[in-house]
Amino acid sequence: MAAEKNKKTETKEITVEEKLRTLFQLQILNSDVDKIRTLRGELPLEVQDLEDEIAGLETRGEKYQEEIKSLEHQISIKKNEIAQAEALITKYKDQQNNVRNNREFDSLSKEIEYQTLEIELCEKRIREFTGQIKDKSAVIEESQKVFEERNKDLEAKKSELDEIVEDTKKEENELLNKATGLESKIEERLLTAYQKIRKNARNGLAVVSVERDACGGCFNKIPPQRQLDIKSRKKIIVCEYCGRILVDDDILEEKAVAEK
Repeated sequence: MAAEKNKKTETKEITVEEKLRTLFQLQILNSDVDKIRTLRGELPLEVQDLEDEIAGLETRGEKYQEEIKSLEHQISIKKNEIAQAEALITKYKDQQNNVRNNREFDSLSKEIEYQTLEIELCEKRIREFTGQIKDKSAVIEESQKVFEERNKDLEAKKSELDEIVEDTKKEENELLNKATGLESKIEERLLTAYQKIRKNARNGLAVVSVERDACGGCFNKIPPQRQLDIKSRKKIIVCEYCGRILVDDDILEEKAVAEK
């Protein structure tokens, strides 16, 4: 309980100036991480796109294979129907040799004609199904070629990305760890606001200094009185144009001195 009380006391004792300084330091670390990630360029997105395309090709190939199996099953059914029709035709022709009158003969002739038409229809369906199988097989073959090409591209892109990540991973982790340490010192409400501004900012800058009497983010002029308020570091002031948190340019000089 005593430790929690001390922690709360420490949080209350942090001045606005210390908050601004911490936010500015956090911004520097975040910007350095952004630079590292920029080095990777569009590679992560390219890798993701290739993985999505390959997954799509696999799904498409599986679908076509299933459709081919279904068509082959339909062909088998039609061949059985042809065999049954041919058997009936043979039967009816045999029966014609034993008819008692012309009416029975004509009736059997019609049955033979009907079964002949059934055979022709089945043969037509078999040709259609065979054509569809041929078309789908051609698509599968072409997709397989594309699949193999995309796999090669993916391996190359992953290798390139892994190499860049390996080169920068240590530095990025160090920066992220430092950033996490700073975030723990900032009150949740202020940190959330900072992260929201940073997310919406085109260049990821949520905290900028006043440079040449203007906002370092949107470059709109800052009135003299507002500049004095910023320099006093008594309250957190945001740019009325872009919403970024503003700090005075002395913080930049203090950073440069600290780095020497």
